[in-house]
Amino acid sequence: MAKTKILFITHEMSPFLELTKISEITRQLPQAMQDKGFEIRILMPRFGNINERRNRLHEVIRLSGMNIIINDNDNPLIIKVASIPSARMQVYFLDNEEYFQRKHVFADNSNKFYEDNDERTIFFCKGALETVKKLGWSPEIVHCHGWMSSLVPAYLKTIYKDDPTFKNSKVVYSVYDDHFQDSLHADFAKKAIMSGMTAEHTEIYSKATNTALNLGAISYSDAVVYASENINDEVLKFVKKGNKPTLEFNSTSDYENYYNLYEEIVSEELISLVD
Repeated sequence: MAKTKILFITHEMSPFLELTKISEITRQLPQAMQDKGFEIRILMPRFGNINERRNRLHEVIRLSGMNIIINDNDNPLIIKVASIPSARMQVYFLDNEEYFQRKHVFADNSNKFYEDNDERTIFFCKGALETVKKLGWSPEIVHCHGWMSSLVPAYLKTIYKDDPTFKNSKVVYSVYDDHFQDSLHADFAKKAIMSGMTAEHTEIYSKATNTALNLGAISYSDAVVYASENINDEVLKFVKKGNKPTLEFNSTSDYENYYNLYEEIVSEELISLVD
């Protein structure tokens, strides 16, 4: 029987970029699932403070060369890859000179939130899905971590829902602490609309706050993970109202509960295919 495929999408991962608890989970969880027999892929942005030489990143020519359109502008997408030899895992990095080649990640040296964090998020989410298509690799589960991946569930359930690569994919979204207090650009929801979508599809994201991004991602996801102890109250209420499979916060690094969640979701998919 073919291995179940899991795609992990995150903006940080140890040892490449360590900003919050996300980096620890996205390093350990994929390895734990690989050890249990899943086939995994990991995608993240190639921020400017990720050292290419030390981490041995190199460009994947066959995947590079795409353009991601945002606001009618073509933005070239370069794909790089690095390995974690001890874990036999490869990590794919999405690069773009204009969006990611900066000394800081989300705010400048005066701690001012970058004005184009909205476009950087859109670029990353669109680029991640296009990269997987080009890989020719169809994941049964797409697990998104943190607000920068929050548009992926919306795209998967609208514009990509009939795409051969993703038509059988189930989406899991991990909610973390509120990691930014600012708002993204006021036009974020409008810019996020892809051809074939309507304003209604991204309306839930329109406030462009950390909470709004979480609510948008959750509304399009098949299951939700509480990945932090302190989850925003509005988010908690929204999840409970949605009545989706939910994984409660577990402070230990035992990933058996994730395994059970993935198995449950994949089993549901197999049952629906038989029906």
